[in-house]
Amino acid sequence: MIKFWQPNVGGAGVRKLTRRARSKADYVWFMAVREWPVMVSALGVVLGAMTVLPSAVGIVLSLIALALGTISFIRDFRSLRKRWSAYDFAVIAAPFPQELPAPMAYPNAIYRYLPNLGTVLLSDDIDRAVRERTFTVRVDDDPYQLPSILRATAPHVLPLRARGRLLFNGPVVGMRSDPLPGTGDAEIRLHSARYFDFQCSNELCTMRITNHETGNDFDPRRRLLTDASGHIRTLAASDLSDVIGVSTLAITTDGQLLLVSQSDRNAASPLLLAPSGSGSLEPRDLTRPDGKPRTTLAEAVGTGMERELCEETGLSPRFVSGTKLTGFARWMERGAKPEFFGITTLSVSSNDIRNTRARGAERLYSSDVTTLDIDFNALSSELHGGTDVLDAPSLPAVIRDVGSLPLIFAIRAAALCQLRESPAA
Repeated sequence: MIKFWQPNVGGAGVRKLTRRARSKADYVWFMAVREWPVMVSALGVVLGAMTVLPSAVGIVLSLIALALGTISFIRDFRSLRKRWSAYDFAVIAAPFPQELPAPMAYPNAIYRYLPNLGTVLLSDDIDRAVRERTFTVRVDDDPYQLPSILRATAPHVLPLRARGRLLFNGPVVGMRSDPLPGTGDAEIRLHSARYFDFQCSNELCTMRITNHETGNDFDPRRRLLTDASGHIRTLAASDLSDVIGVSTLAITTDGQLLLVSQSDRNAASPLLLAPSGSGSLEPRDLTRPDGKPRTTLAEAVGTGMERELCEETGLSPRFVSGTKLTGFARWMERGAKPEFFGITTLSVSSNDIRNTRARGAERLYSSDVTTLDIDFNALSSELHGGTDVLDAPSLPAVIRDVGSLPLIFAIRAAALCQLRESPAA
């Protein structure tokens, strides 16, 4: 049984206008930094026009400066238009090519494709390592920088990615090593990045780029995601920002699963059901309230999951009892970005949290909150028996119909670890 409640709406006009202005400012600044010669030329035109003074010499000099600035600006602008128009960008509709072998370091890794949603790379052994092995974290001193080939394409890609969307160039955290099985503790390297870095690196893999003057194609999936042996690159060998995705399933005291309906402004899963909390790991998730750094991957990722949960559902953090990691995947269509899944226990019932709503900027992307009955024990038995998650009788029909990719695989990860961790296992 699924229950719906609508968030309260009112007094949000000014906030929405402010967020749209911030999104546009982020976009303009990102583009200006990469196309500064054109901006300088434009500034010269403006200054030349402003310095026309009522004196013979001043007028002559000002008109000369204005003319030179205008000529320079027109030349740079035409060069920019020509450089941009030399390429055709097309969204790749075909599924990710599963003939590309998984990283050799990933044990028993398999691809799983969901029609119209995407492809993930899974490994039950890595899932087990994420749940059981202790991974410490270290943040690189230097933030992520787009490599030269991606800096060149950034001015082409970002306008396409931003079209019809509200994108903010907020701080995020990327991953530079892999949570592989093994004995003892292991270190995971992280790096700070900006969201537009992700749009211009990982999200480039959703497009095919063609130089229509030469006819040459650039397939980012094969050029950016594979190593010299033809295998998918590990995160340690990647040149992309590899921003960490975090998704958690929140369970109430009466066994209800909280879900979030995404609005049409959501870039990844518009108009689909999402996990209780789903988004990207941010630098603030790496620091405790006392200012000390979080030392383990489970603690940092779990914090990010709980933050996204509270932002997208409006829940107070005091209702969160704890979060544990359940699995890991790489979302191939999105540049093989890392995705962590978890499950969060709440200290309140579904009746206690009615009329909650998303907070802050999340109101632009989340429309309402729902609750759902789901039998994880039955689903676990079906999955361990070899049934595919979409074919499992215990999977609610609404998940099969309108569930997002992170939601479906978060449910799969939670169900698979349910039986293993039960007393009978």
